[in-house]
Amino acid sequence: METRVPAAALTVITAIATLWFAAPLSYAQPKSAQTAALAESGPNSTGPTAAIPDPGETFRDCPDCSEMVVVPEGEFKMGSGDIGTEKPEHRVVIANPFAIGRREVTFAEWDACVAAGGCKYEPSDHGWGRANRPVIDVSWDDAKTFVTWLARTTGKKYRLPSEAEWEYAARAGTTSPFWWGRSPGPDHANCEECGGSPLHQTTVTGSFRPNGFGLYDVAGNAAEWVEDCWNENYRGAPTNGSAWTSTQCGQRVLRGGSFASKANFIRSASRFHYDQDVRYYANGFRVAQDLR
Repeated sequence: METRVPAAALTVITAIATLWFAAPLSYAQPKSAQTAALAESGPNSTGPTAAIPDPGETFRDCPDCSEMVVVPEGEFKMGSGDIGTEKPEHRVVIANPFAIGRREVTFAEWDACVAAGGCKYEPSDHGWGRANRPVIDVSWDDAKTFVTWLARTTGKKYRLPSEAEWEYAARAGTTSPFWWGRSPGPDHANCEECGGSPLHQTTVTGSFRPNGFGLYDVAGNAAEWVEDCWNENYRGAPTNGSAWTSTQCGQRVLRGGSFASKANFIRSASRFHYDQDVRYYANGFRVAQDLR
């Protein structure tokens, strides 16, 4: 096992993952950060504590905000030896816990930004439905507009995840090509080769089981913009989990593949890119947040 996570955090994650995988249709949810803070504040407290939530805890900063899950600090081997753009495999250290969206940003969340005047662009849902489907047809520039609005509205440190953070969170302690194992198999993700007849469209976020960190749809459904500039391989890449913001910065990285992708492109290590201002019907994003 290449990934090393602190023992205390691993205990929490293992317990959560055990509950999830033990009950496919009705699994236990991790305790929310707000609930934990209120429980610890005591009868004479004036409100929740300001402590950083524990790994595995979830929270929302507003009723219409993305549900966030706390990912522990740790280290992992990023990339693969299979494809040139994924080489060389290299050790990355995530020194501090961070939060990441449990789901891809939805049309409902995007439409709230539009209604508030923070986002001007109204992407099409291509007739598939809005609400809790992932927002698509958004560029990297559009995603940055959204996270800037969300940070300003909530006063929290919202941003796009770095490519390293994304892969660390998507792997959730695994080293296999997919977080669930070595082959795509059925009923794990929405892609062209994920079992049964391809849907050729997005599904409601959370339609498939989450990974060990509690994240939905890190494989397939909508491809996800991350902060990093495109580089042809990992030679010289940061090893501290930060975004790589040099070289081909007119192009930005997408991770996770989409409903339109073959199975090979929804692997945890798979990566590709588009121009930062391109809007494509399979591309969306999820948000991240600094906790300190």
